[in-house]
Amino acid sequence: MANELDVRDGLELTDRGLRRDGRGWIPVSGELHYSRVPRERWGERVRQVRAGGIDVVSTYVPWIHHVAAPGDARFDGGLDVGAFVDVVRAEGLDVVLRIGPWVHGEIRNGGLPDWVQAAPVRHRTNDPAYLDLVRTWFGQLAGALDGRGTPATVLAIQLENELDDRPDHLLRLKRLAREAGMSSPIWTATAWGGARLPRGEVLPLFGGYADGFWLDADEPWHPSFRAHFFFSHVWDDPGIGADVRPARETDADDATDGHAPTAEPAGAGGTDAAFPPATCELGGGMATAYHRRPWPSARDVAAVAHTKIGNGSTWQGYYMYAGGTNPGPDLQESHASGYPNDLAPLGYDFHAPVAASGRLRGSHALLRRQHAFLGAFADLLATMPSHLPDVLPAGVEDRATPRWAVRGNDESGFLLLNAHQPYEPVGPHEDARFTVAFPGRTVTLPSTPVVIPPGTMARWPVGLAAGGVTVEWATASVLTLLAGPVPVLVLVEDEGIAVEVAVRDGGTVGVRPLVPGRRPHRIETSGGRLDVLVVPAAEADDLWVQAGDAPDARRLLLSPDEVTWDVSGLVSARTPRAKARVLAYDVPRRSFEDLPLALVEGAAEVLDLRPAMTAAPGTVPSSYGSSGRRASAPDAGTVAGLAATFVLDAPAALDDPDACLEIDWAGDVAQLVVDGEVVDDQLWDGSPWLVSSVDRGVRAGARIELRLLPLSREAPVHLPPPARARLRDSAGQLLALDAVRLSRRALWRERRAAATALDRRAP
Repeated sequence: MANELDVRDGLELTDRGLRRDGRGWIPVSGELHYSRVPRERWGERVRQVRAGGIDVVSTYVPWIHHVAAPGDARFDGGLDVGAFVDVVRAEGLDVVLRIGPWVHGEIRNGGLPDWVQAAPVRHRTNDPAYLDLVRTWFGQLAGALDGRGTPATVLAIQLENELDDRPDHLLRLKRLAREAGMSSPIWTATAWGGARLPRGEVLPLFGGYADGFWLDADEPWHPSFRAHFFFSHVWDDPGIGADVRPARETDADDATDGHAPTAEPAGAGGTDAAFPPATCELGGGMATAYHRRPWPSARDVAAVAHTKIGNGSTWQGYYMYAGGTNPGPDLQESHASGYPNDLAPLGYDFHAPVAASGRLRGSHALLRRQHAFLGAFADLLATMPSHLPDVLPAGVEDRATPRWAVRGNDESGFLLLNAHQPYEPVGPHEDARFTVAFPGRTVTLPSTPVVIPPGTMARWPVGLAAGGVTVEWATASVLTLLAGPVPVLVLVEDEGIAVEVAVRDGGTVGVRPLVPGRRPHRIETSGGRLDVLVVPAAEADDLWVQAGDAPDARRLLLSPDEVTWDVSGLVSARTPRAKARVLAYDVPRRSFEDLPLALVEGAAEVLDLRPAMTAAPGTVPSSYGSSGRRASAPDAGTVAGLAATFVLDAPAALDDPDACLEIDWAGDVAQLVVDGEVVDDQLWDGSPWLVSSVDRGVRAGARIELRLLPLSREAPVHLPPPARARLRDSAGQLLALDAVRLSRRALWRERRAAATALDRRAP
C-alpha cells in the first residue's frame, strides 16, 4: 500500500487505525454475497445492513459461480458483480471484494471451478500453470467490473483466504490483480492460524466466532470459542478453518522474482506492528453442517463483537451479516467434494442478522447499538488504545472474575463490560466497582458497589466531554450524540443496574441518579449545557440511529418494527400493524414524536397454513455413513424415500413481495419442493425456518410440498441444548411439523414534509 497506485484521496491507514477526510473512522463491514441473494433484492439488503450500522459491504467473488467451464464466464443477472458494486455505492456504502481465487465460504472446492480443481497444477501456489488459470480469471473479473475495481470505488481487496504459509503467493496474486486492472487503497489477507503474511503488503484481518461447525460432533465447546468472550490483546484464532487448512510443505518454486519477502506470523500476541488490529470475520451467526449444528443466540453474536471493541478493534467486520441461498444445487462444501463437512445444498442462512428470507433477527438490534456508538465516537475511539485491568480472569474457564477493558487516552475513555457467553452463565458479579487511572486523576465508578447481572454488555463513558459539559462517568451504555442548540448524549439503561451520571464542574464531581424515559435530563455547568437521554432497557431493541459522520446528520428513531432509509434520508418501515409506530427524536422539542408515514403498498396479515400429510415417514437409520469422524448427510434419493411429505395450501398472498413462510418443525433434513423442484432446504437445529416465497419461487397455484426427514435419536450429530433435549425425549426418531405460517407486512414511507419538519432547529 503506501504507494501511488493505491491512493484514495482523504483515506489514511496508520498503525492506530483509519482516517477519512481528516477524522478517525472505524469501518463496520458486513458480508453480503451478491451471488447468493436475488438481484432484485440487492438494494433492499444493502438498506437493511445500512440500517444496522454497516457502512462497508464485503463479498466473496466465487470463481465457481461464474465460470462453470473454461471460456464460459457468466456475469449476467444475479452474477453481475459490477452492477452489485453500483448498487452498494449508490446507497452510500463502501465495498470490499474478496477475490480469492480460493475463497472457502462453504463453497464447493473453496470456490475453484471443478475443471480448475481437476487441473494438473499445484493449487494455491506459484505454479506457473496455476497462475495462468488465475490470470485468466482475474482478467475476466476485471472486465466484468469494467473500471469499477479501482481505489475510487473499492475500499479493499482481499487476496486468497485462510492461506497461512505462502506469503510469496499472496504477493503474486496482488501483482496479477494489478495487471488485470484491479486495485484498491487497502489490500487485505486473513491472518488467523498463525498466518505468515508478506510484511507491509496486506492488512492482516482476524476473526472470532461464538461457536463453529468445524469441530467433531462429540467435541465440547472449544477454548478457541470461549476466548472471544474475554477482553485480551491476542487476535489470532487457531481454530477458524483449521479442519480445511492443508498441511503444505514449502514449495521452492513459490517465490516472487527469485526472492522471498519478509514474512512473520501475524497476531499471536498482536498484529504486524505496522498495522492496527482489524477484523473481517466476527461471527454474525454460524453455518450449519450436518454433523454439527450450532445456533448462536443474538447475545452470543453481540458479545463477541463487543469484546473486540474493548480489545482495540479498528475495523469491525462480520461474516455473515446477511444470509442467502446457493445459486444452484451441489455448489456447497461437502464430503463428495473432498471436504470434512457436509452442508445443505441450497440454504446458507448462517443465522445472520438479516436472514436469507430478508427478516431481521435479534442480533440486528444488539449490533446496531454497538455500531451507532462506533459511528458517533469513531474520531475519539480511533486514537484510543485498549487497556486491560491489573486483575484478569485466570483463564477461559473463569466465570467469577469480572471481564472489562477500557478504550482510552490521557483524558477520557469508555469502559466496556461483558458478562455473557453461551452455554455457561457468567456472574452475577457482586459488589462491583471499577477504577480507571488517568494521568493526574483516578476515576472510580459507580458511587457504591453494584451487582453486574449475567448477560450484561455495557459501554460506560469516562471523562466524556460534550456541549462544554464533562461527564466524569455514567452507569448506562453510550449510544450516540445528537446535535442541536444543546447537544443530546443518548445513553441506554443496562438492565438491572441503576443509572447514575457523575458530572465534573471545575474541581468538583457531583453524582446524580437519572430515571430512564423518553425525555432528556438537562445538565448545566459553568462550562456549558448538555441533555442526557436515558432510554429504558425495555425499549433498547427499538432504537435506530440514522447515521451520519457529524452529530447534526443523525436522527434517533424508536420503532419496534423494521426501519430502513434511502440515500435521501427518508425512512421506510415494514410493520404488521395497521398503523406504524415509528417515532423520531425532534431535537428542539426534546421529546419523541410520531413520525408521519404514508402507506405505500401491501397488507399486514398472518395466515395459519395447515399442511396435509400425503406420505408418512419411513424408519431412518442412525447414520448415513461418514467421512472420518463426521457423519455424512443423506443423499437426495434417501430424503425423498424416507421423508414425510406435507402438501401446503398455495394462497394468493404467496405472491406478495414481502411474504414469508415461517416453518416450525423438528427432525433431520427439510426440503421445500415447488412443482417437483427442490427450491430450499434446512438442517434442523431447533431454529424456525424462514423462507421468502417470492425469492424461492413459492407461488400461488403451485404444488408446494414439505419433505421432512426424521432424525434418529442415536444420530451422531451435535445439536444445541434445547434441540438435543427434544431429540432425547423422542420415541426412537424425531419428526414434527409444529406450525406453518405465512406472514406479510405493509410498507410505509416517511412523508417528505415530515422529514423537512424534523430538520428544523430552535434555540
